[in-house]
Amino acid sequence: MTPRMLADLAGAIDDAAAAPDPPRALLLLGEGKVFCAGFDLDLCAADPEGETMRALLGGLSETIRALRAAPFPTVIGVQGAAIAGGCALLGGADFVVSDSNARFGYPVLRLGVSPAVTAPYLTESVGTGSCRRHLLEPELFDASHALRIGLADELVSDPASVEPAARAAADRLATLPPDAAAATRRWLDRITGSASLREPALAASLSLTGGAEERSRIAGLKKR
Repeated sequence: MTPRMLADLAGAIDDAAAAPDPPRALLLLGEGKVFCAGFDLDLCAADPEGETMRALLGGLSETIRALRAAPFPTVIGVQGAAIAGGCALLGGADFVVSDSNARFGYPVLRLGVSPAVTAPYLTESVGTGSCRRHLLEPELFDASHALRIGLADELVSDPASVEPAARAAADRLATLPPDAAAATRRWLDRITGSASLREPALAASLSLTGGAEERSRIAGLKKR
């Protein structure tokens, strides 16, 4: 992920939502062997003042907001891996399809970065206990575990099967009455409270950006 990529993605979702005839469903897929492995850490390592990390965290928060605020249901297809910011994006989806060998996780604490920006949405998906475990114990986990805790909704046998299965899920959701689907998504956000926690969660992550821990951990990555 780069700041521009996230800005473009959030903008495209907002534009689709504001269209006179918005789509009935949104399908988000990644190119290549993995869905998304997170932020571009080379960019972060080249910016010890932390402006790039701030832009990435803000862009991630905006992209999840756009996914949640859109009137149409969202499906995400995961092949290979969804790690750190890539895993956080799943919090904006209504349905997640994954290949059975994919890996998931939030290893950002190792970089001196707080994953608080992710917490409101991850708590909804997996519950408070699992959220605490996976944010504070940043080990990667497999697709079967993701399905068991509620982070994924459907597993397929291999990466090539992800897109067809995700398209089928999006097609099913697209048959829903659009006004009823939009109202239901708005109400779900209200009762969970995640929308009201977006800005405080982002602020918690930003509060450490550019700090000594983050600078030393990311500089260590650059040296390796």
